[in-house]
Amino acid sequence: MGRLKEELKQGKPLSPEAEVFLNVLRTADLLVRRESELLKSAGLTFSQYNVLRILRGAGAEGVRCADVAERMVNRDPDVTRLLDRLEGQGLAVRQRSQADRRVVTTRITAAGKELLSRLDEPTEALLKRQLGHLSRTELRTLSVLLEQAREER
Repeated sequence: MGRLKEELKQGKPLSPEAEVFLNVLRTADLLVRRESELLKSAGLTFSQYNVLRILRGAGAEGVRCADVAERMVNRDPDVTRLLDRLEGQGLAVRQRSQADRRVVTTRITAAGKELLSRLDEPTEALLKRQLGHLSRTELRTLSVLLEQAREER
């Protein structure tokens, strides 16, 4: 199919499914590594950045911890610890519901919004450097194919 076998120095033939699987993993690793390098300069991990974006998207009403976990790009088993760190950095704030004391809602702070705002342009520029050589049609097709790949039969 492609050059993956050479990159991996693999002599054994790969099934088309294995080749696609390994290509997705290698590509995701590269994209996330570069994003993580950018975020490191802002004192954030990829997961923390993901949570802040979720909180920003939730708006003033905020979001429950379980909902944060559900919306994350990469599943993280310890969302509570992530929220602890963001709260400790002054980027998020949690509040217990008066109606149901079991419910804790998390919101992004002004400092969190400011940090994300500073990262918006460099993050978008990085994405353009990494994927901008693909046409809009290719990007749409790739996105649809990846969504289809996540569907189990």
